[in-house]
Amino acid sequence: MKLSWKTLILWSLPILFIGFSLWQGIIVPEQVDLGQNVASSRMTYGRFLEYLDMGWIKRVDLYDNGHTAIVEAVGPELGNRIQKIRVELPNSTQEVITLLRNAHVDLDAHPAQNSSAFWGFVSNLVPPLLLIGAVILLFRRSGNSSGANNSSFSFGKPKSLTQVKAKPGITFNDVAGVDEAKEEFKEVVTFLKKPETFTSVGARIPKGVLLMGPPGTGKTLLAKAVAGEAGVPFFSISGSEFVEMFVGVGASRVRDLFKKAKENAPCIVFIDEIDAVGRQRGTGIGGGNDEREQTLNQLLTEMDGFEGNTGIIVIAATNRVDILDSALLRPGRFDRQVTVETPNSKGREAILSVHAKNKKLDESISIEAIARRTPGFSGADLANLLNEAAILTARRKKSAISISEIDSSIDRVIAGMEGSTLIDGKSKRLVAYHEVGHAIIGTLLQCHDQVQKVTLIPRGQAKGLTWFAPNEDQMLVSRAQISARIIAALGGRAAEEIIFGNSEVTTGAGNDLQQVSNMARQMVTRFGMSDVGPLSLEGQSSDPFLGRSMGSRTEYSEGVATNIDSQIQLIVQSCYNEALRIIQKNRVVIDRIVDILIEKETVEAEEFVKLVSEYTCPPKIKRRRRVLLSV
Repeated sequence: MKLSWKTLILWSLPILFIGFSLWQGIIVPEQVDLGQNVASSRMTYGRFLEYLDMGWIKRVDLYDNGHTAIVEAVGPELGNRIQKIRVELPNSTQEVITLLRNAHVDLDAHPAQNSSAFWGFVSNLVPPLLLIGAVILLFRRSGNSSGANNSSFSFGKPKSLTQVKAKPGITFNDVAGVDEAKEEFKEVVTFLKKPETFTSVGARIPKGVLLMGPPGTGKTLLAKAVAGEAGVPFFSISGSEFVEMFVGVGASRVRDLFKKAKENAPCIVFIDEIDAVGRQRGTGIGGGNDEREQTLNQLLTEMDGFEGNTGIIVIAATNRVDILDSALLRPGRFDRQVTVETPNSKGREAILSVHAKNKKLDESISIEAIARRTPGFSGADLANLLNEAAILTARRKKSAISISEIDSSIDRVIAGMEGSTLIDGKSKRLVAYHEVGHAIIGTLLQCHDQVQKVTLIPRGQAKGLTWFAPNEDQMLVSRAQISARIIAALGGRAAEEIIFGNSEVTTGAGNDLQQVSNMARQMVTRFGMSDVGPLSLEGQSSDPFLGRSMGSRTEYSEGVATNIDSQIQLIVQSCYNEALRIIQKNRVVIDRIVDILIEKETVEAEEFVKLVSEYTCPPKIKRRRRVLLSV
């Protein structure tokens, strides 16, 4: 267990005090050695003088520098027998000696001695050793500490500067789904290996490469792969470790980082979460933070200042590029900005193949099918998916991961942990109609995604779920597709109203209505899909430095705002009427599917499409049946 330097000092103070006290003889004072003269009784000094005047004192032995005397006295009061009596003498020892000599009493003085050899050893040898040991321990602790909070001697050093070996064991083969980003970094690897390839034609490699993208897309892994491919030292540090409450500490750490990098050039310096130190200067209410701005200024100088940093390539990662200072993003510092987005279907398949190398999968599992079912998953999500499936397989005491564990893991990653099955018959039937309302509309509308399954098994906050799986990764969404999604989202609320009546409508559609309102507002204010016209009236995000609610402001008149509200209501009401019409028209098939769903609790896509096709078979159902048969 590691202790802070403050704790060491607190522990050392009592040890030092006890050692010093022993050394000076305060705790273990010098003891009186009485030898064989053991007094059987005590006598006051006044009584001693009376005995001396009467001539009853025969012998006196002085101890403790004359402060203690063992008196041999004989007299009628003592039974005419010689007795040894102890007397505490006053400080004027010389006067007592004079009186004893005048009375011709046998006098002997004994020098002070320590009767315990052990305490003599302790008081003379151990305390100096304790002092020396405490000082050595304190300085060793302060020298080994790497954090500024653990030692006052290392304020200016980075708290967790890590130098990975020349070959950290991670290469481009371990990184999948980011082929475009890997192509960008191949030039960096070539420069580190063969710089003459570029310098011979006058080319200059970028000084910095900024990795941008959502969390979990593999930015840190890609930076390590670059170091592994190039075979050069790799320094890693987080942006938050530069920032301290003391002004100047962060700048000192930046200088120390680049000093070490120059000593090991050519090398790679990787700064994770650079937005912690690279935020725009002079932002926020009341001005910026002096310490953070000084740290940023020092970083800008080190990357492209008067002194060159030849052979040092800075790679940084962030998912908040919108808040970075413009001076940090200019050419000469971060010359290139590489975007690492969530992978498409082919990329997800490649990522799953990498993470499945150490997993025992059943032969019936198709990596391609899993990739199609996980749109929007990042690399971290896919790794977590296979890990959850492996944990579930071990829990079920199976020898290999099957499609059942994969399905359960996908549901858990998206919707949360599985809950207890509903028991109340009325609530269960209401939830069944709600979910079938979503599914039937999504199946019948041509522009909507395909239904994957409908289940009454609760997950997270949802009492039931309807899963939709897109056929392909969609980069652009049409107006018809957004309208279809709004109608399908309102299908649950429409089914409750048609089946149970308006008075029995529940709060189960609360989350659906939030999504509907958001999609309708974006159609009007961002995508120009309404009678308001082809205008973008609201930005995608507000000012991040004033808070997302404080920074948002309207850039249009009150009349336009009223028109926007009217268009949103018109879109939602039109879609809701369409949802009511579809539910009313397909009431028979809905009732049958609900009965089956209550019995089985889960209806897969193939069975759902088969049931719907028995009553109605629009072009979408025909295509869906052909796809299922081909699979």
